[in-house]
Amino acid sequence: MLILVLFVMLGIGVAALVGGGRRGATIRDDQSVADARAEAQRWYERLGGQLVNLQEDSPVARQALADAAERHQAAGSQLAQATTVVQYQLARETALEGLAYVRAARTALGFDPGPELPPLAATRGVGTITEEREVNGYQMGPRSSAATPYYYPGGYVQGRPVPAGWYSTPWWKTALGAAAGTVGGMLIFDTLFGGHHGGPGMFGGGDGFDLF
Repeated sequence: MLILVLFVMLGIGVAALVGGGRRGATIRDDQSVADARAEAQRWYERLGGQLVNLQEDSPVARQALADAAERHQAAGSQLAQATTVVQYQLARETALEGLAYVRAARTALGFDPGPELPPLAATRGVGTITEEREVNGYQMGPRSSAATPYYYPGGYVQGRPVPAGWYSTPWWKTALGAAAGTVGGMLIFDTLFGGHHGGPGMFGGGDGFDLF
């Protein structure tokens, strides 16, 4: 009888330990989700505030601000549907991308761009444009101009690294929206980058990544 009682008590103790471990893991998971949600919400609200405060009807900044507003809307939708850490991290990334567009617009307008942003996961290793360049009628450069009114914060298009900078056309939108990524039967990425090595100073900040 004594042995039976000991076994019963031992079983209760093991069950309590297992249950306590599960509850502890659940609490930690819930806290991780809450932290990720708060972080995403913080950047989303900051983007919204920047858009409200920067009401500029300037052709130089109009497109960058339109892209920032689109990211704000997308981040809001992602936040509304998110339930996991990864989903909240994606919403945070979208909001940060929107803020990158806002910084570009502020710079184009001659304003202080504000504090540096955390690096975007999607832009790691892609570099930035540091010199103006024209290839077959397509232009790109480190600053906005009448010839390069479209900003891109950098990223991978069709699996290829595209440096951050200003472009004469938002060709990446077509490439992302079409399987072939072509415009007029020609892949603009190859037109701008294929076989053309920029040389020293053309691209910077690529974390040692060979763009070509």
